[in-house]
Amino acid sequence: MTSVQCIARTELICGDARRTADFYRAAFDFTPFAYVPAEGPARTIGLRLGDQVIGLLEGGPHARRYPAGTNSASLLFQHFAIVVGDMVAAYARLAGQSGWTPLSTAGPQRLPASSGGVTAFKFRDPDGHPLELLAFPAGSGNGCRQSAHMFQGIDHSALSVADTARSIAFYRSLGLTVAGGSINKGPEQERLDGLPGAHVDVTPLALPDQSRPHVELLCYDGVSRRTSGPGAPGDVASTRLVFTVETVPDLQSLCDRHAAALVSPPKNVHGQTVRAMMRDPDGHLIVLESCSRAVGSEE
Repeated sequence: MTSVQCIARTELICGDARRTADFYRAAFDFTPFAYVPAEGPARTIGLRLGDQVIGLLEGGPHARRYPAGTNSASLLFQHFAIVVGDMVAAYARLAGQSGWTPLSTAGPQRLPASSGGVTAFKFRDPDGHPLELLAFPAGSGNGCRQSAHMFQGIDHSALSVADTARSIAFYRSLGLTVAGGSINKGPEQERLDGLPGAHVDVTPLALPDQSRPHVELLCYDGVSRRTSGPGAPGDVASTRLVFTVETVPDLQSLCDRHAAALVSPPKNVHGQTVRAMMRDPDGHLIVLESCSRAVGSEE
């Protein structure tokens, strides 16, 4: 079956891409690289951490800010987790920066073994995008093989969903597979999310090539959810995951399979990349991108 291959990058819509890039460089040691935008915002900046990449797209003055009061259970919620080798030092580095706001209460939280035994801290960057610092227990392995660095890469992108089974079916149709799961609850999870009564069904989804970052589905039980529809693609809350697809015909096949979910149909970008955008069942934006040269494209 036709499938995506891996997550090429996470794209964040920013009010001021340069300011946001400065924050990521100072707080987490991201490094800039040449990045050609697919859509034409005012400014784009590519940042790399280890083997993983994010793209900052400047939405301009009309981009709506991240809605105030959005919590981890909101269907607008989407974060990516930065793996750290030393949580104490990484948290101290973050604390020395300005512009961010905490989501977690009482600092980093060590979760029980039933929730993976990780230590984590959730917060927002200066634009309001949710992020997580994540430290794995010693000897567990984490897929980011750069132990000499404090900030080691991006482990996953987590999406809040309303129905786990429905979301699994959608992402399976793109080629992802379920890779475990847990029910996270208790006082540590409540403090991590800054959400009293937090009770979340966590479902990791693996990419066909088993690469990082992978996708995690977060389904919260018994708490309020977003009542309005998803925002416009140019809004700050409209983070998108960019999946690579091997060939243009494969990309077209996936778009045909999900025609009702398309936001923008396949189009040729810069003469060599074909790109399409769709929404998952909860409104999260998904971009399919193939670097195969399109038939009839200009040299």
